[in-house]
Amino acid sequence: MKYIDRIYGEFEISEPVILEIIQSPEMQRLKGVDQAGYFEAYFPGTAHSRFEHSMGDYLLLKKYGAPIEEQIAGLIHDVSHSAFSHAADYYFSTGSQKEHNHQDNSFEGYVKNSSLPKILEKYNLDLKYILGDKNFPLKENNLPDICSDRIDYSLRGVSIFKIGEKEDVGYILDNLKAEKGRWIFSDFKSAQKYAQYFKILNEKYYSGIVSALIFSVTGNYIKHANERKYIFLEDLYTTDDAVLSKIYVHLKEDSKLQKLFDRMNNKVKFKNDPNDFEEHVFCKSRVIDPLCHHNGKIMRVSEINLDWKMVIKEEMKPKEYFLKFLE
Repeated sequence: MKYIDRIYGEFEISEPVILEIIQSPEMQRLKGVDQAGYFEAYFPGTAHSRFEHSMGDYLLLKKYGAPIEEQIAGLIHDVSHSAFSHAADYYFSTGSQKEHNHQDNSFEGYVKNSSLPKILEKYNLDLKYILGDKNFPLKENNLPDICSDRIDYSLRGVSIFKIGEKEDVGYILDNLKAEKGRWIFSDFKSAQKYAQYFKILNEKYYSGIVSALIFSVTGNYIKHANERKYIFLEDLYTTDDAVLSKIYVHLKEDSKLQKLFDRMNNKVKFKNDPNDFEEHVFCKSRVIDPLCHHNGKIMRVSEINLDWKMVIKEEMKPKEYFLKFLE
């Protein structure tokens, strides 16, 4: 398979197990799940799928020489995302607005009940090992460390949300190294630049007020549709468009559904006011503190730029909003 990625360029994919996983129904479904949730109405032209990001995670690990098991772990890491991605944390009780962890909580069970175990068994690969994040330090680390997942979605964000130019993304990748299971930048300048890009993405898109609004109103729309039995649990593990199509036919008969639909689609103004609100909403916040080579040592950005310690302290706190719709 020849695959062209907007961040990493052209790759030839020849490993049979990778090709079979890519063609699995679980991976193919992700082509219909938007990475950000339901951003297009508020951020036109930014739609990109969980499939694109999952392929990117895999390609990044492949590019930096990770073992095949780690590449597979990166490739399948998002298969349990339901429709509208992290909006699920606002309509499933097993998710958290502050942590955005519904997908993580459901991942192992979803994979075990999918077609993936048989594929892995066919190639003598250990499912339990691949499901163990501790086995793959390049693929997964806790914030504020970086990992292939965060690197891919943030570089994709820099490009798609036009935070930087193609040359800026190239500069970051040129200075990023994988050394003994750790992502390390070649110098402080490149590490700091990447950390600052990530901060801009977090403030504007990952945890900004508009994102919190999108997650909340999409979650309310889905919850209401589910309560009225316009959709069912199994529908939420199809695609965004499939769910929207099933609900859309009920808009004319349900005034509350129509109101929520209008909010989702940027047709209603809103304000953020702790003294006058309808929705008290939280949103997960993200910040990174990359490692880099500096004066003969491996150091974190916050050890060189001491102001970054305060940034980390503040940005690791979930964002809190008080939404009032001006209908």
